[in-house]
Amino acid sequence: MATTARVSGSEIAKATKVATKKKPPVKRKRKKKGKNYYFNQGTEDAIILYNKSDDANVRNKIYNEHIRAAFDKLAENIIHTFKFYYFDVGSIEVKHEVVSFLVMNMHKFKEGKGKAFSYFSIVAKNYLILNNNKNYKMGKIHSEMKVLDYKRNLMGENSTSETSEKSVLFIDELHRFWDTNLTNIFRRDKDIRVADAVLHIFRIKENIENFNKKALYILIREMTGSNTQHITRIINVMKKYNKRLISEFDKVGMVDVSYTGSLMRENQ
Repeated sequence: MATTARVSGSEIAKATKVATKKKPPVKRKRKKKGKNYYFNQGTEDAIILYNKSDDANVRNKIYNEHIRAAFDKLAENIIHTFKFYYFDVGSIEVKHEVVSFLVMNMHKFKEGKGKAFSYFSIVAKNYLILNNNKNYKMGKIHSEMKVLDYKRNLMGENSTSETSEKSVLFIDELHRFWDTNLTNIFRRDKDIRVADAVLHIFRIKENIENFNKKALYILIREMTGSNTQHITRIINVMKKYNKRLISEFDKVGMVDVSYTGSLMRENQ
């Protein structure tokens, strides 16, 4: 008579444990959000639609629903990433100032001339660099006493005043020309950034205390990320146009903002 082999309880438990052992769950990798998740292609498309619309109600709806939050987060990130803290007001008020500046310059963004995120990041950073540096310097400067010179040359002052008024008028015309033609003359995104930085510095020249050429070049490098050779090349192009504009302004008292062909007008 055959005998059945006995199996101990511990062996049965061990065999059951092996049979029922589950494989460890596979961990799914979470997709990381992109760095610019708050400012995406949808935001850029909304900015383009905003610029194309002439209806104030439509623009207001587009801005509030698709642009406001992106501008707000962009300004906040740049303020804290680059530590722009030399302001007379708190970071929230500074953020509101930056957002307002972005809105004021929204019409300058051109479709197909680069990504909106890069463009408005530069605009925001430029604003903060210039105002942050100005406030930092002002905090270090002591009040100065102004001395009135009693030996005044009135004839010379009148002549200087007339020249100054003419210069102001020409500068206004210069701004008008470049605001209209910047992206017509410069086509590459990095060229546009440098030219726009030069013009921005020119617009706020009253707030800049140090007009040292080297210091201004450093500032433009910080604003655009371009090297000195590239900045010089763009400035030289702008100088050639400005010489023609000065000549035109002296003759007719204004400049033709629609003319961007030859640097020198043909004899008519």
